[in-house]
Amino acid sequence: MIKLASKYGDKPTVELPMLFQRILQNTIRDYYRWRKVRTTWTTLFSSLVPADDETADPLETLQNEEGARAKETPHGRLEQTQLLELIEKEIEKLPPRQREAFLMRYWEEMDIAETAAAMGCSEGSVKTHCSRATHALAAALKVKGVTI
Repeated sequence: MIKLASKYGDKPTVELPMLFQRILQNTIRDYYRWRKVRTTWTTLFSSLVPADDETADPLETLQNEEGARAKETPHGRLEQTQLLELIEKEIEKLPPRQREAFLMRYWEEMDIAETAAAMGCSEGSVKTHCSRATHALAAALKVKGVTI
């Protein structure tokens, strides 16, 4: 109702029901798109982070948590090394902008604003590149049989 009143207050009253219907449909559609993307992204990384540590870096979690247990045996060390090599190879296959954004955000631990300034793009672009890189990596690892 607020969008209708603020943006289309000057329109004839005959057009208002149709405009309201369209605004309502678009708002609902945007909400569900946002929720789907947010849920997917959160699910991908939440599977990498322990439930009791919200500030943990997913990539460090892989290296540290599994490493603490797995490094106890030569076989465990080999598996972890192979997994990290596989992740690095998949990162190399990403498009340059996605790889750049992903590495700055998650390996260099830069925030969104710093990454955007370094890449010379908007913060929204950084978020998009990181999201696409995360989805691509998750899909590639899943195809290779890696479950985290």
